[in-house]
Amino acid sequence: MGSGTNIGKVRGLGSAKHGGSHWISQRTTAVGNLLLTTWLVASLLLMPNFDQATLALWLAKPSVAVPMILMLVSVFWHTRLGLQVLIEDYVHDDALKFGAMTLLNFYVVGGAVFGIFTVAKLAFTGAPA
Repeated sequence: MGSGTNIGKVRGLGSAKHGGSHWISQRTTAVGNLLLTTWLVASLLLMPNFDQATLALWLAKPSVAVPMILMLVSVFWHTRLGLQVLIEDYVHDDALKFGAMTLLNFYVVGGAVFGIFTVAKLAFTGAPA
């Protein structure tokens, strides 16, 4: 027994074998984003003020830097997964699709690396970025 509907089998439109893992990854990152964003908002609400020095000292703590890095990874990965589906569904020209996916990958990797570098710099040196 194959997967997919009878007409899908005839047309060769059965399961692509990767949609399930993509769906699970997107839902997992969504839950992670929800938890980590809730943590971030609650942490910020408990701060006495929001001046740059206070935020830099707060972000230099390992108990803050690690969840912040996890949040950056989760948010950018979730963004990539969502926009990948959008590109695959609505961009029909193969060359344009390849270019859009390449730009998307550069964007999410670049954004995540920049954010992680900034948090790591504050965490390791305690100096503003």
